[in-house]
Amino acid sequence: MLKEVYPEPVPQPENSVLENITTYPKPSLISRFSQLLKYLGPAFIVSVAYIDPGNFATNISGGSFFNYQLIWVILWSNLMAIFLQTLSAKLGIATGCNLPEMCGRTFCRKTNYFLWLMATFASMATALAEFLGASLGLYLLFGVPLIQAGFITAVLTFFIVYTEKYGQRVVEALITVLVGIIGVAYTIELFLAKPAWPQVAMHTLIPSLPNGEAVLIAVGMLGATVMPHVIYLHSQLVQSRKPYGYVTDKQKQKHLRMEKIDIVLAMNIAFIVNAAMVVVSAAIFYNNGVIVESIEQAHRSLAPLAGTLSSAAFGIALLASGLSSSAVGTLAGQTVMDGFIGLKIPLNIRRLLTVAPALIIISLGINPMKALVLSQVSLSFALPAAIIPMILLTSRKDIMGTLVNDALTKYMGWFITLLILSLNGVLLFLTFSGKV
Repeated sequence: MLKEVYPEPVPQPENSVLENITTYPKPSLISRFSQLLKYLGPAFIVSVAYIDPGNFATNISGGSFFNYQLIWVILWSNLMAIFLQTLSAKLGIATGCNLPEMCGRTFCRKTNYFLWLMATFASMATALAEFLGASLGLYLLFGVPLIQAGFITAVLTFFIVYTEKYGQRVVEALITVLVGIIGVAYTIELFLAKPAWPQVAMHTLIPSLPNGEAVLIAVGMLGATVMPHVIYLHSQLVQSRKPYGYVTDKQKQKHLRMEKIDIVLAMNIAFIVNAAMVVVSAAIFYNNGVIVESIEQAHRSLAPLAGTLSSAAFGIALLASGLSSSAVGTLAGQTVMDGFIGLKIPLNIRRLLTVAPALIIISLGINPMKALVLSQVSLSFALPAAIIPMILLTSRKDIMGTLVNDALTKYMGWFITLLILSLNGVLLFLTFSGKV
């Protein structure tokens, strides 16, 4: 067991009322910040799923169709994401296992086969969207044909994931750099777009849905934000931060506090980037009467409206988003492949199985935007298989110990679950009825 090492006690003045109490100096601000840095990282990997190419498509559509009116959807989606990722991290910290492993230990074999199929399906569908995004980024920036771009994306993704052999922190550093690139690109976009900030602030805080089409896009924005694969993944990523040896309840509670800070920082950075996508789209496209219906059209339209720098920044952000989210999707695929039913598959085979559908879609020449929409719809099916088991497991004291959900957390969890499932159900219905 790791022991806390304290400096010598600070002497107290004679006749002090505290003379019989041993006191220790509080850690300095630098010391506390240094300690926090040791825990930062897992949520930054997870946050990539919230700024992937699917978000590009829905956020750009929202801004070009409805100006700033749907920014509040990004804020609410982000709050839901923070809650769900906190539950996932808490499960991993409390049990020392990831969500698929805990499902395998808790539920019957038939249930776990079903959950395994849904999770694997979700990982493949997610990888499909993200590979397409990265391939489009290479195509838009360098004119690389989509088939070759797909294979280049696969190689780059495998390189990022391969660095995991040198430690999870290496992967975290690479993905954090890519997230930083996306952030810088959209900072440039915001500077060039010159949005109406009072309207941005108003529509961030005040919900509005001007018509039925706005409801459709709002549901799509939520569907592109709440994704099942990172719910599985986060419970695995936090394992790298737990102390060696036996972990006490006090250490687990401290770990959870630090991870909450990690989650809030990472998710709010993702929120800012997502909101920036809507703001830039509204300021540039809506205000110039341009309705954007594809990522390629958005890239083409930026140059004449906001300059070549804006167009280049968009392409770079899309490429960084696709590469980083593809790597995260592949990591998630590794986590779910053998957790539920104990099926042992060699690591490289697991990675290949996760990315194979994306390469097949690109090779067949299927319309990338149609494939992107279908992949997002398929995630609607997989979402309950991630959220519901997590709520059930984190509500059991025999599993979670002192970190078990309290009554308020349970109520919030089921409310958010029902809301997400309802909205994704609406998206599903609208998609199959031909309205999206």
